[in-house]
Amino acid sequence: MPRKAAGRQPKYQSMAAALKDAIASGEYGPGDRLPGESDLMVTYGVARMTARQALGVLQAEGLAEARKGAGVFVRHFRVVIRRRGIQRLSVEVWGAGGSIWAADAKGRAPEVEFIGVTEEPASDAMAVALGVAAGAPACVRRRRFLLDGKPVMLATSHLDAALVTGTPITEPDSGEGGIYARLADLGHGPARFREEVRSRMPSPEEAAALRLGTGTPVVLVVRTAFAADGRVVEVNEMVLDSSAYVLEYAFDA
Repeated sequence: MPRKAAGRQPKYQSMAAALKDAIASGEYGPGDRLPGESDLMVTYGVARMTARQALGVLQAEGLAEARKGAGVFVRHFRVVIRRRGIQRLSVEVWGAGGSIWAADAKGRAPEVEFIGVTEEPASDAMAVALGVAAGAPACVRRRRFLLDGKPVMLATSHLDAALVTGTPITEPDSGEGGIYARLADLGHGPARFREEVRSRMPSPEEAAALRLGTGTPVVLVVRTAFAADGRVVEVNEMVLDSSAYVLEYAFDA
C-alpha cells in the first residue's frame, strides 16, 4: 500500500483549516453562519460525511456552534467578567458588607440562584481539605451565578457543619458580606486564601446548567479559606464558563 505524502492532511482537516483561516481573517465574524454541508460538498467536491467532519472540527475546538435547524455559526467570544482574583477577596469588600460576586460584575445586576444547602458526610478528599474526620458532617452550599440572564458560574462551598450549624450560613441569604462576614461574626473570619486553577471539559450536568455549546471547556477554581489560626473554614469549588471570564491576578513584585 503506498504511503501518504509527508505532512498530507485528510481532506476534512484541510477544509477545516480553510474555514478557520476565513474566521481569523474576518470573512466570517461572530454570529455569522458558516457554509453548510451542501455548500461545502459543492465547493470542495467531497461527500457529505467529509463536509460534516470539517464542520465538526470547528465545533470540537469551540470556534463554532450548531443551532438545530439553522446551521453552524461562528461562536461569540465576549468577555463578560474580569475576575480579579486578589482584590475581590479583600476584607475591605466582604468585611464592609459587600458582595464578592457583585464586585466582579462591575455595576451590572448579577443574579445568584440559590440551589440549596445540605448536610452531607465529607468525602475522604474533602475531609482532608477541611481538617475533619472522614464522613464527618459538612455543610454544602450550592449556587448558580448569572449575569445578563446567562449562567456563568456554578459554586459549591463546603464547611465544617460543627462550625456553622444553626447560623445564617445555612440559610439561602447569609446576609451582607456573605458567608465570610458570617464566619468573622463567629470569630473565624478568613485571613488567607489559596486558589488552584485548572481547565477541563464540563460534565453533561455542568454543560446543561451553564448552557454551554459543544466544545466549550470550563475553568475549575478551588478556593480554600484559612482563619488566622490556620484552620480551614471553607473550600469553594467553582466551575466557570471559560468563554465568559478573564482571570486577572495583579500583585507587587
